Amino acid sequence: MNGKIQGPGRLATLRQLLPVPFRRFPSFLRNITAEYGNVVSFALPWRSYVFINEPALIKEILVTQQHVFTKSLGTRVLRLLLGQGLLTSEDPLHRKMRRIVQPAFHRERIAEYTNVMERDALEYAQRVRPGEPFDAHAAMTELTLRIATETLFGSDESDSARAVGDALRLMMVEFPHMLTPLGALRQYLPLRNTRRFWHARAMLDEIIYGLIARRRADAVQRTDALSMLLSEMNDDRQIRDEIMTLFMAGHETTSNALTWALYLLAQNPAVDRRAAVAARNGDRDYLGRLVKEVLRLYPPAWIFGREPIREVVLADGTVIPKGKTVFMAPLILHRDAAIFPEPERLEPDRWIDFEPPPFSYVPFGGGARRCIGDEFARAEITLVLERLLSRYRFERVPGTTVGMAPLVTLRPAGPVMLRAFGRPVSS
Repeated sequence: MNGKIQGPGRLATLRQLLPVPFRRFPSFLRNITAEYGNVVSFALPWRSYVFINEPALIKEILVTQQHVFTKSLGTRVLRLLLGQGLLTSEDPLHRKMRRIVQPAFHRERIAEYTNVMERDALEYAQRVRPGEPFDAHAAMTELTLRIATETLFGSDESDSARAVGDALRLMMVEFPHMLTPLGALRQYLPLRNTRRFWHARAMLDEIIYGLIARRRADAVQRTDALSMLLSEMNDDRQIRDEIMTLFMAGHETTSNALTWALYLLAQNPAVDRRAAVAARNGDRDYLGRLVKEVLRLYPPAWIFGREPIREVVLADGTVIPKGKTVFMAPLILHRDAAIFPEPERLEPDRWIDFEPPPFSYVPFGGGARRCIGDEFARAEITLVLERLLSRYRFERVPGTTVGMAPLVTLRPAGPVMLRAFGRPVSS
């Protein structure tokens, strides 16, 4: 590609994206990709963008030329809650902290965590009340909160974790507004949500710093992520930032993925029946393919951005000026029919003897900044589904609809009302 990048005019962009652009991005990005191709330019009055939906170019940005890109505005906004953790920091701090945190997610450590995952999933499955409507997202959030605290903190801190979860939810609600020109101003205005966020942030700091202080005074040897950080560092602020980041990644992404999985299975009875047989027979190959498919349709990192520190020329001749924000969206990329035939269909068997082109399937990002906990998340999702699907099938409550809330992560837009029914032994 040479010359000017094509895309919609400023007025057409405004009409499709206002009043809160981030919430309307999924449909907008689908539309402009269909009309202009996989490299599209668009602009709002306060910022200009390039959207890239081509795997080879995404690899360039995330790997080949990664050092000429920094994180985008959205990531900087997240620092209000997460500080300078793995998700939001830049090198050399990111490289240093990734080296320190990485051992907490080695395969042998994840194997230890699976004992906690299996136990908590079984206890939850035993509490399910067949036939009663329930909000799957709320239920999976409660379950993954418990798993996250036990594996990351080494103890069940569910009560404290709920306050942390409340702060995360407030951040999710505020996030799209913080990306607008008035976003920085909102932080200082006495708005209800703003006051609630800063109050939750203060509570959150009290909880995390209190946990750090108690753990430093505890002589018991532990193998959780917090203990590893404490053994390597004396900077409590940095430990706080890393624990908050791991907590959000370890709890938020899995609760969403499990919710979407149950929602999809409730609408795909043939896949559900096969998954039930796999769960009962310990066939984790099939369950693993199911998880890959759920993450394809509803990727946790549904969009991510970078900003070049200087003008960048990509391999196809695309020129990205300094200061432009580059967006890449797995939510759009994963539904490209040229790569994934019948992309809207839930089909776990598409992954049999199929390897998509590099960087066309990136549910946890890619390159040096790929999510450090991706194997942890996949293991947790698989184990929870195994426990639930071996006992129950799920149906959507009639008259309810579920939309996507494209926030920091890809959440359901509102409750996901389902009913669980016990499975016949022969199903």
